[in-house]
Amino acid sequence: MEQIIIRKGTKNDLVAAFARVEELAEYEKAAKAVTTSVKTYERDFEAGWFELLVAETANGENLGVMIYYNSFSTWKGRMLYLEDFVVAEKARRKGVGEKLWATLIEVAKQKECALIKWQVLDWNEPARLFYLKNGAELEPGWENGKLFL
Repeated sequence: MEQIIIRKGTKNDLVAAFARVEELAEYEKAAKAVTTSVKTYERDFEAGWFELLVAETANGENLGVMIYYNSFSTWKGRMLYLEDFVVAEKARRKGVGEKLWATLIEVAKQKECALIKWQVLDWNEPARLFYLKNGAELEPGWENGKLFL
């Protein structure tokens, strides 16, 4: 694989980021659950609701994205919440995820965060193993809650 570049995403990356999220939803057998759009991404990115990290080749081919935002832990203080982390299928197991992960950790440190949180499906063994290999803890006993408005 050619050189992998990791950089902060811009508005110009939102179409590719949205496409990666749609790929993830398909992988998770939940494609119909995606109700946002590129327009929604553009509006909310410009308003500062989320940030991106982009992995790409030297010629600009998108290899993966991380979508994250600032959050707060009442027990620990500042934290980043990693909403989505998607590496293109053809780029998996080639170091792209490792580079994105390391960059996200640096972003969190620069922001003086105490932790990074995210979710991983219990059946997604490759993702679970990636996180565990990279020093993460997966929290047993917690259930996710949500309320649609």
